[in-house]
Amino acid sequence: MSATTSSEEAQLAASGPRDVTLYSRPGCHLCEEAKAAIAPLLREFGAALREVNIDENAFLRERYGWDIPVIFIGRHKAAKHRVDLAQFRRQLQEAGSQ
Repeated sequence: MSATTSSEEAQLAASGPRDVTLYSRPGCHLCEEAKAAIAPLLREFGAALREVNIDENAFLRERYGWDIPVIFIGRHKAAKHRVDLAQFRRQLQEAGSQ
């Protein structure tokens, strides 16, 4: 495991239960759609968003490639490609009760 791998894994592991991580890249229209779609829910639940440009990290670029966006709530994968808002809301609610 490289330092880059372990630092990103550590960042996810240190995430609070409602910290949301969005893996994306510039110019990704699905990523922009996902970010816009979840924004009201992030505000509603007081969740923090951390956006990660996978092109700035060789490990993440290799891991996700064109398979983005990928969204984590805390350390759990919540969505990939498209976001089901009803499911995302449930995941945020459940994250707060853990």
